[in-house]
Amino acid sequence: MYTKKAYIENLELQEDFLNEAAEVIKNGGTVAFPTETVYGLGANALDDEAVKKIFVAKGRPQDNPLIIHVASREIDEYVEEIPEIAEKLMDKFWPGPLTLILKKKAIIPKETSANLETIGIRMPNNKIALELIKKSGVPIAAPSANISGRPSPTDMERCVEDLDGRVDYIIGGEKSDVGVESTIVDLTVDPPCILRPGGVTLEMLQEFHSGAYIDKAILLETTNSDFKPKAPGMKYRHYAPKAKVRVIRGNKEKMVEKIIKMVHNYRDDNLKVGIIATDETKDRYKDVDVISLGSRENLDEIARSLFESLRAFDDKGVDVILSEAFEESGIGIAIMNRLKKACGFDIIDV
Repeated sequence: MYTKKAYIENLELQEDFLNEAAEVIKNGGTVAFPTETVYGLGANALDDEAVKKIFVAKGRPQDNPLIIHVASREIDEYVEEIPEIAEKLMDKFWPGPLTLILKKKAIIPKETSANLETIGIRMPNNKIALELIKKSGVPIAAPSANISGRPSPTDMERCVEDLDGRVDYIIGGEKSDVGVESTIVDLTVDPPCILRPGGVTLEMLQEFHSGAYIDKAILLETTNSDFKPKAPGMKYRHYAPKAKVRVIRGNKEKMVEKIIKMVHNYRDDNLKVGIIATDETKDRYKDVDVISLGSRENLDEIARSLFESLRAFDDKGVDVILSEAFEESGIGIAIMNRLKKACGFDIIDV
């Protein structure tokens, strides 16, 4: 398959690219495009044959539901009801990195919802994404624009790396601001339940409903084969680079000491090691590939850098990635959720 590629720096001057991409969506094709969370791989959410192309391009399991992206709050056409809590959350967080799980209408194909009676829906906070949806005239189903299981892409280059020759069109724009996928909150239950942590944190949601909580299923290392995920990322291993990932968790000083010791042991086995560190610790690691995600005082920066660091170590050809752990509060819950998935829950407590 030939994949057309276009990078948009100025929407007004380069509108033709968006018009072309919108025609691809209208005609049942696939388009990768930027959002504020990560890049998405989109198709017409109302066209079952178009949606199937997303699964094929990504190698994505068929029981992993998709999120539909809209350009306005007018979602009555797609969902059975919009509860009061949904209205309040849309007022506060849309457009933005929050996906709402609601009961779907029959217009949403089973291929999009993975045979569920619910659908995830969000309004992205990205001008290119919003214009693409508007010009297409349909909601766009869009998981992350990567090969299934790989770290999600936060720039155009990584989309091309995974999807060139697999999709019809790749549109590039600015690097994603948030760096991890949207928070998914199930509003078909009371109190609201977070099915995937993200940039909208548990603490933020609890300001609207004090009982909001995180589903224990996303904290589990494994799920049985009969488990039906209500949201992306709940069942399968995700975000994994080619290298083996191990996470070291505990007191900062003990973390550093343990990682240094592990580096020596891996070197004795002639393995190349990469370390995911922070500004506070990066200089402690000598004669080894180190990537700092930023300061521990700025978890938003850590989140923004996480996926690219995993991919960068693949570029370096390391055999093992040792990552420091992060505080599990605020967006730190989302960071650690992604790291736990990436390492297959291979966590060493010190």
